Amino acid sequence: MSGQHRTRVGGVILAAGRSSRYESGNKLLATIDGKAVVRQVTETACKSSLSDAVAVLGHEKVAVAAALDGLSLSVQHNDEYATGQSASVRHGVEFARSAGWDAALFLLGDMPFVRVETIEELLEAYRTGTATVVVPEHEGRRGNPVLFDNCHFDALASVSGDRGGRDIIETTEKTAFIEVSDPGVHWDIDTNADLTEFTDRRDSL
Repeated sequence: MSGQHRTRVGGVILAAGRSSRYESGNKLLATIDGKAVVRQVTETACKSSLSDAVAVLGHEKVAVAAALDGLSLSVQHNDEYATGQSASVRHGVEFARSAGWDAALFLLGDMPFVRVETIEELLEAYRTGTATVVVPEHEGRRGNPVLFDNCHFDALASVSGDRGGRDIIETTEKTAFIEVSDPGVHWDIDTNADLTEFTDRRDSL
């Protein structure tokens, strides 16, 4: 696939989880600098050159949708969110197919410190190269978000549980690992302590 056919890349924000390890309720609604975590993630996607975006909601979907009010994106509801992240991935793939995307960038709703510049680096690698999966790495360790060409949509739609696209990343010959200077690709918030630690680390950079 040549670069001219790699122009329509959308973002899928996975924001349906139950936050079972987060002590203070729904981690997606915890605030950083006065904004909900999930809004931070979504604003970053909307500020990038992604051509489209959709948020997949489940647990506390009304409150999470309210946190995204005013942003330019679509919303999909995943009523199977309790079965694991793969159900949200399937909803994202369905939307991507219906919208005619060439690829989808999957962003985790609990990773608010990923930079716009990191998304741009992943998009650039995809649009100018031949990789069908693009993964960010920081200090030699891979992170998120991850981009999948539409040739992987069938495989993504068939995953189960919480593995997401890890098997595809590990078995695809055309996976590109892009070293980025952004530690936010590793900073997912599972607990109150995570939120405090990563905010402090970001502020010290």
